[in-house]
Amino acid sequence: MSKYDFSKLQNGSDIRGVALPGVPGENVNLDAEVCGRLAKGFLYWLSAFTNKAPSDLTVTIGMDPRLSGPDLARAFAEALTPYGTKVCAAGLASTPAMFMSTVFDEVRADGAVMITASHLPFNRNGLKFFSANGGLNKGDITDIIVFAESDYVLNSLHPAESKPVVTLDLMSLYCRHLRDLIINGAGNGPKPLSGLKIAVDAGNGAGGFYATDILAPLGADISASRFLDPDGNFPNHAPNPENPQAMDSIREAVLTGNCHLGLIFDTDVDRASAVDENGREINRNGIVAMAAALIADAHPGTTVVTDSITSNELTDYLENDLGLHHLRFKRGYRNVINKAIELNSEGVDSQLAIETSGHGAYKDNYFLDDGAFLAARIVIRAALLHKEGKGISSVISGLSEPAEAVEVRLPITADDVSACGDRSLAAVSAWAGSYHCDGLKMSIVEPNYEGVRVSLSGSVNGWFLLRKSLHDPLMPLNIESETAGGCDTVRRLLSECLVQISGLDTSGL
Repeated sequence: MSKYDFSKLQNGSDIRGVALPGVPGENVNLDAEVCGRLAKGFLYWLSAFTNKAPSDLTVTIGMDPRLSGPDLARAFAEALTPYGTKVCAAGLASTPAMFMSTVFDEVRADGAVMITASHLPFNRNGLKFFSANGGLNKGDITDIIVFAESDYVLNSLHPAESKPVVTLDLMSLYCRHLRDLIINGAGNGPKPLSGLKIAVDAGNGAGGFYATDILAPLGADISASRFLDPDGNFPNHAPNPENPQAMDSIREAVLTGNCHLGLIFDTDVDRASAVDENGREINRNGIVAMAAALIADAHPGTTVVTDSITSNELTDYLENDLGLHHLRFKRGYRNVINKAIELNSEGVDSQLAIETSGHGAYKDNYFLDDGAFLAARIVIRAALLHKEGKGISSVISGLSEPAEAVEVRLPITADDVSACGDRSLAAVSAWAGSYHCDGLKMSIVEPNYEGVRVSLSGSVNGWFLLRKSLHDPLMPLNIESETAGGCDTVRRLLSECLVQISGLDTSGL
């Protein structure tokens, strides 16, 4: 039995932990031993899921450029080979490419793992698992952890003749797949991006391939791109489209390079955002609007599922400008994806599930949250517009933005984190439901699937949402106002309401 508590490694539908020493207060809890046991837990799960013996399974392994990646990839592979499993080592890869290894005819893997911790700091790492049905859900990860902790379960795996680990050039297959998509969508021959200057900021993550192996071969000028070389120290900025420094970097690249488009990816390329030809961010609500606009003509009236913190202005744009339906659901990329899949199973057409973080999943792409696929759709539209003398900004010109938008994270110091969060939500719901003072009216938004969302009218027009964090002991508060000063008003009023809650730190209000 391992000395670690594996349950602390679960982060929703992913595994995340500390893989390198050196950061005070952060002890290593994801090392080669732990990774090996998790690999065997996944093998046990995959064998049961596919009804195949471990010796009949093919598993692909990829990683982002984190410094701990090679050791963890080696440990994962070495844990599987004694059971006769065919292991294909993809090396530096993207998370979406790892899923596609279960789709491509050249591989047809039964399962895949990506060794990544997304945008987290250099000392962290983690595991994202796939079957041929897509990414695993939270319950699947819980099962894998239970199996990994159990000597009885792991000892029930039967050894078989080892097969040598196969080196797999997966990214070449994946890049060809995306190039073909762009060529077919943009037309104009084998160089459909000729005349376009596109900057890519990979943040020294795994996304540099998008510039060098997809855009450049199709004729694009990528000379304004930056931080394409993989470097697990992430020396320039966090590879994260939600990071202001990262967005400033790609904006600068577009403006100084006189580019038609800028693209930015997170570390493992399952998220993307963009910058238009004027240097305007296409991020958060903007990337949702863009992703929806790109399919609106082909799928009129489809339902777009988003996370809970999307704006009123986005709803107006999706429903009134594009003629689509907007379902504002929960935070968590698996939550929005699973909701879209559920809607389709019920006969409600839903072609897009997307978070404001940049996780975007299309139905016609296996509901895979693939930043490179989303970027390909943006590039196709940019190429078509370029022929007409238009820029990518024209796609979402009808989307307006609130005057103010803030997010405040309120720490929970109480021992019972969940109960404290519930008390906070109940207090806000009761208070806001009856509030009507100083020309400000509040009303509870229904239906609502996460936390308490309150609509504001009168002296402040806008909304706020208080919810419990999916993973951390805190309560995120999002506020948007159509008028200057509105967010400060809401913060002041909420501080008066929530000061009564023992165990909730409201000093940030």
